[in-house]
Amino acid sequence: MARTTGPLSRKIFKGVLAAELVGVFGAYFLFKKMNSSQDFRQTMSKRFPFILEVYYKSIEQSGMYGVREKDQEKWLASRN
Repeated sequence: MARTTGPLSRKIFKGVLAAELVGVFGAYFLFKKMNSSQDFRQTMSKRFPFILEVYYKSIEQSGMYGVREKDQEKWLASRN
C-alpha cells in the first residue's frame, strides 16, 4: 500500500504558487508606494537603503533620471 505523491506535490505546488503571488503583489505595491511618495522613500532610505537603491536603479534603467537627486536635495534642505 504505497502512498501516492500526487496530493502532496499538489499541496507543495499550491504553496509555492501562493508564495510567489504574495511576493509579486508585495513588490508591486512597494514599488507603487515608493514611486508616489517621496516621504516613504525617505523612510525606506533610513530602514532599508538596499531596497531604495534597487528602486532607483530600476527607474533609471527605464529612462527616468533625476529622482535620486531630487530626493537628496529635499532631504538635505529639510535637515538645514
